[in-house]
Amino acid sequence: MYLGFDTSNYTTSVALFDGKKATQVKRLLNVKSGERGLRQSDAVFQHTVNIPELLSELPQNDINIKAVGVSTRPRNVDGSYMPCFLVGKANASSVSRFSNVPLYETSHQIGHVLAALYSCDKLDLINERFIAFHVSGGTTEALLVEPDDEEIIKATTVACSTDLKAGQAIDRAGVMMGLKFPCGKELDRLSLLSNQEYKIKPSMNGLNCSLSGVENKARKMYENGETKEDISKFVLSYISLSLIEMTKRIIDEYSDMPLVFAGGVMSNTLIKKDIKSIYNAYFASPEFSCDNAAGTAIYAYLKDR
Repeated sequence: MYLGFDTSNYTTSVALFDGKKATQVKRLLNVKSGERGLRQSDAVFQHTVNIPELLSELPQNDINIKAVGVSTRPRNVDGSYMPCFLVGKANASSVSRFSNVPLYETSHQIGHVLAALYSCDKLDLINERFIAFHVSGGTTEALLVEPDDEEIIKATTVACSTDLKAGQAIDRAGVMMGLKFPCGKELDRLSLLSNQEYKIKPSMNGLNCSLSGVENKARKMYENGETKEDISKFVLSYISLSLIEMTKRIIDEYSDMPLVFAGGVMSNTLIKKDIKSIYNAYFASPEFSCDNAAGTAIYAYLKDR
């Protein structure tokens, strides 16, 4: 078995991978009503409490840990750092030393990509070039992913949102309407109840998009008394069309390659349906699209082969 840890800004998760099947348990961090996020000190405290409890929920019988994987930073670039990942690193290091097995460190982003590939039964894509979108509360990026002898895969950002991230836009609109943070699932549900159709022109600068306009427009709609259902559909439609336009421009620039979509935002019903209607893309199932430790367990497996 390969054990994985991930302590992101809003989810604690641990996972086991046996080379074929991933088993994971996770827990969302508590965010006070009306708040749009957590201080890092609060996230660190909650992760510290959660990990022992989650480990006790994993299968306990006949477990032989061969290696441990952990996300220690948001992305594999210089300066990428968040204190919340220190909790996962500390626990992973302790297991590694006590069990005398290798410890493999990677980024939260690489974990997302590997979990998505596993969920789509496309782990073989690690041997070729493809485009992966990582779309979440902290990231809205398109990545050129290539094989890498040292890191299994190397992800280079080729396009991004230049301001607000997709998950931020969703959560800010949701909290404004009185929804509980994180707001993705509730906006998803509400959007499916709207019959409105919106003509939206994405704000683009080359391959990059801008999403700050969606927050401003959603606030005006709310102040004008428009329904939560219609506001939710507008916000998600805006993000969907922005991602579609980014994809089109990336394909024009880098040629047609396999497309993989990961990150919590990509489990949204409307966004997924819109993109699939145009592109033959791969999407992770919701449990492997949102933050999870399965990707770090898979990373340890791939590094240990």
